[in-house]
Amino acid sequence: MPLNILVTGGAGFVGSHTVLELLNAGHAVICVDNLCNAYGGGAGSKLPESLKRVQEITGASVTFYDVDIRNPAELQAVFAKHKIDCVVHFAALKAVGESCRIPLKYYQNNITGTSVLLETMAEAGVFKIVYSSSATVYGEPQKLPLTENHPTGSCTNPYGKSKYFTEEIMKDLCESDPRWTVVSLRYFNPVGAHESGRIGEDPNGEPNNLMPYISQVAVGRRECLRVFGSNYDTPDGTGVRDYIHIVDLAEGHVKAIDKLAGGSIAGFCVYNLGTGRGYSVLEVVKAFSKASGKTVKYEIVDRRAGDVAASYADVSLAAKELGWTAKRGLDEMCADTWNWQKNNPNGFAG
Repeated sequence: MPLNILVTGGAGFVGSHTVLELLNAGHAVICVDNLCNAYGGGAGSKLPESLKRVQEITGASVTFYDVDIRNPAELQAVFAKHKIDCVVHFAALKAVGESCRIPLKYYQNNITGTSVLLETMAEAGVFKIVYSSSATVYGEPQKLPLTENHPTGSCTNPYGKSKYFTEEIMKDLCESDPRWTVVSLRYFNPVGAHESGRIGEDPNGEPNNLMPYISQVAVGRRECLRVFGSNYDTPDGTGVRDYIHIVDLAEGHVKAIDKLAGGSIAGFCVYNLGTGRGYSVLEVVKAFSKASGKTVKYEIVDRRAGDVAASYADVSLAAKELGWTAKRGLDEMCADTWNWQKNNPNGFAG
């Protein structure tokens, strides 16, 4: 059944790919984004460039508002204008290293922003939300792979803590009011791009994530990749992560919406979204070099504050309850990232 879905942070990397899949599934999408980590599209543009291209790919239209979720009046105006069935909430700051330098900004944006959103939803009578959470809520893994019942809260950085605190707020909300249903999706490491090469990851400034950094080195925008640490307890000493193709991740959100709309769940529910397989930084560099035909120059530097040695998911619960599994492997992740980067060497700006 087609729904009216409000997507916060819809112009960003995960947001724009999810908007595309929601439109393909027949839903109507209303986006809000303050464009702090997305390209606006230049003077006089009514749509961010990412969403303009999503419209071109899907042939469907997106309603967009340049709104900061911390502003209650702006948010209330959006809810007053549209009959929203449910919310998919991406809007957040998301760089681990940066969060260690400016923690207050992360708490203000990620926790206060979500609180304002939840209050505004309740006022509008909207009680269904899919939340963009993170594997960082698990902190240093006690055992691998990580299951959804692994303890949370021993986070190693303020970004992870902001996601953990937000989950706790949502749990309290569900406990206090049975009308609420929250599906929290704990992502591992989203990478790749839509197969069209028209949308992809285009961070403002220096990338904080591995794959866009590698691809910018390969395309000549940056000279060298810095590999943070080579003495972790991993096969080659570099950090191991569960990388998931962005389209698989976006499809996971569509499945979560289906579950929400079906009314078969209530309260606070959580699912890992990953592949269940970990790759080291150097394995990703090698796979990207193969996919692009380019040598990716790198240097080993000190470990980065807040990083863990290895993290990968047990994804059996999402398969069982959402009917979702990741289908795309590392080679496809690298090939699609390169297809995006070589066709858009300067990202959405041209």
